[in-house]
Amino acid sequence: MADQETEEPKKKGGLVKIIGFVVGGLLLVGVGLGAGFFLFGGSNLSPSDEIEQIIERKLKESGQLPEEEEVVEDPDAEPELNKKDVPDVDTFVTTYFEFDGNFTTNLRNSRKFLQLGVGVSTQYDDSVIEHVQTHQLALRSEVLGTISEFSEEDIQGKAGRDLLAQKMVEAINARLEMLEGFGGIEHVHFTSFVLQ
Repeated sequence: MADQETEEPKKKGGLVKIIGFVVGGLLLVGVGLGAGFFLFGGSNLSPSDEIEQIIERKLKESGQLPEEEEVVEDPDAEPELNKKDVPDVDTFVTTYFEFDGNFTTNLRNSRKFLQLGVGVSTQYDDSVIEHVQTHQLALRSEVLGTISEFSEEDIQGKAGRDLLAQKMVEAINARLEMLEGFGGIEHVHFTSFVLQ
């Protein structure tokens, strides 16, 4: 029995020491974090913003940057808009037209088919798009004929697709010039491009 009584105070003393070490360690960590925040973490600026502030302060001190006058702002006033003068320039509006459905045709010397969604654009007036709409049937025929002149190797990569688009522009404009006396199509755009 006497042995049990002596073990009880030893257990309590060991437990108190462990709790004391844990609390002391947490206290030291908290003090360290608080001191670090006080010394180093007081600003909400990023390092690049701090560098810009230092450079600006040095330029002001050297006289290379004029001192800013303090402006007292009315808290109820609305902020001023930052307006820029825009020169009067005639701008050209690009008009787009997408052919209904897809164009599907076989490629030269190949068993594969190319299926395209095609649109055209112009910066000329709306009459060009009206001509395209009026002569869709003839223009579809020109587009299909142009596609069939290309082989599978010819349309590989961006350069091949750009060449195909340029040839289509030339074919469409040639047909429009023949039918209406003026082409006016500047670009052909592929809305889909599937090789099967």
